[in-house]
Amino acid sequence: MEREEAIAKLRLLIGQDLVALADEYGVTIWKQSHLNKGWAGQVIERYLGLPFDARQRPNFGSWELKLVSLKRLKCGRVVPKETMAITMIDPVSVERTPFEESHLLAKLRRMVVCARMFESREERTSHLISVGTFDLEDEETYNQVKQDYEDVRKTIREEGFDALTGRMGVLVQPRTKGTGHGSTTRAFYARKELVNIILGLEAN
Repeated sequence: MEREEAIAKLRLLIGQDLVALADEYGVTIWKQSHLNKGWAGQVIERYLGLPFDARQRPNFGSWELKLVSLKRLKCGRVVPKETMAITMIDPVSVERTPFEESHLLAKLRRMVVCARMFESREERTSHLISVGTFDLEDEETYNQVKQDYEDVRKTIREEGFDALTGRMGVLVQPRTKGTGHGSTTRAFYARKELVNIILGLEAN
């Protein structure tokens, strides 16, 4: 599916409740007391006809689909609820691969980004509020993401994979991904500052 076609189709969902669509597409939100944290993104993927694919390439070939959660502060301002997972970190691949050839850049280079409003932990309702695009074209942002990536490469090379920490990175951080505090897998995450840039939200 071409990006423009997907954007047009996704914009038909703006204002709709993704929880209701989860039932329609057979996406589980709660299994007993465990939340499927990726449920909203899976709803969007099913709507577009995307099968499950855990590979690191952009999930629509030439472009990447992401969904982020927003929340409304008491003052009324809308902000990112959390960071955004971008792609897993394979230490061997990252160490050997410059930023220009990386999975990280492939994911950020051409994106469609959907935003939903997080209402409560119970996830009884959540409406899609926007659909937009992001291409990593701004020079300052590009250079900072590249520096964050190269710092990860250097750390893996000089100190080892286990030395990576979520404290690293200005816009992109390497962080553990998986269940439990003992997880050893790591992924690149967009910090909230980068999510603000991607969505065109005010940082303050």
